[in-house]
Amino acid sequence: MTAAILVLEDGRSFRGESYGARGETFGEAVFNTAMTGYQETLTDPSYHRQVVVQTAPHIGNTGVNDEDPESPRIWVSGYVVRDPSRRASNWRARRGLDEELVAQNVVGISGIDTRALTRHLRERGAMRCAISSTDLDPGSLLRKVLDSPPMAGADLSAQVSTPRPYTVEAIGERRFSVAALDYGIKAMTPRRLAERGITSHVLPCTSSAEQIVATGADAVFLSNGPGDPATADDAVATVRDLLRRGVPIFGICFGNQVLGRAYGLGTYKLGYGHRGINQPVQDRRTGKVEITAHNHGFAVAAPPDRATETEFGAVEVSHVCLNDGVVEGLRARDVPAFSVQYHPEAAAGPHDAAYLFDRFVDLLEGGKN
Repeated sequence: MTAAILVLEDGRSFRGESYGARGETFGEAVFNTAMTGYQETLTDPSYHRQVVVQTAPHIGNTGVNDEDPESPRIWVSGYVVRDPSRRASNWRARRGLDEELVAQNVVGISGIDTRALTRHLRERGAMRCAISSTDLDPGSLLRKVLDSPPMAGADLSAQVSTPRPYTVEAIGERRFSVAALDYGIKAMTPRRLAERGITSHVLPCTSSAEQIVATGADAVFLSNGPGDPATADDAVATVRDLLRRGVPIFGICFGNQVLGRAYGLGTYKLGYGHRGINQPVQDRRTGKVEITAHNHGFAVAAPPDRATETEFGAVEVSHVCLNDGVVEGLRARDVPAFSVQYHPEAAAGPHDAAYLFDRFVDLLEGGKN
């Protein structure tokens, strides 16, 4: 076994064993409360430049397959687990998780008290960290951590976005087409749209309103993605242009934050964020409580008790997190646009929020959002 160490920017350190690739890595330490779906987590572009701590103690049981990745590669900058499975046992598995981490040069650590680490992050907040199996001196590693870039102010969409447009065709009869702006889109999202007869034209995040409209799409989808939405000025300007044109818009996660900024609302960094597949959210229109999949460290600042008057008319908070009251959705009353902060495609995770894709179809059919 090769020794490894994790050092947080406040100086706390955890010693364990190297897991995955050997070496040294830096990123923002965050925790994920999901008990399953580690492959989807690892390949979610929204985790770019983050070191993910799994709160579930036993990881790797089902190995890795070639059907479940949310993108062509692993995006986390580091991985922290307590007890990695010694063998993979699933009929779909093609290789072990440790083997996949090594193949993709993802540095990790195992054998540490992830419960203590999670409690520390929950109390002190997400923070920069390092994992190393080459430099085991906490003081030396801390100095490197303090020199690494923070997540606040990070502009990362262009680093994860597709470099060129591509199309995911509708399944069966084609009913509509959507231009999906890729801020870090997960593969399951175009699939969920395709199941409803929607063809997705997935575009680079830098696409202009003119390029988006030129696709001939009936609406625009704003995807999830990493980084600080306060840096997304160009994306915000594009979405404002689309709103002025009356283009129907549905956004999730980072897309929700971009749409919120386009309305004129602010965003802010959460203490430790929401990451997992067990977050309770209430749809304020119906009163229904959904168990939802989340991955966000930033949120939109909007008053939950009243609508906000904007250039585009009244905008109201449509969904709230029941754990802490964070805004989880926005609905424009006067233009065809709505968004949520969580993942309705839910891979892996619950399907309580799948109705949002149906609501999008209703909007495209001329109904209310």
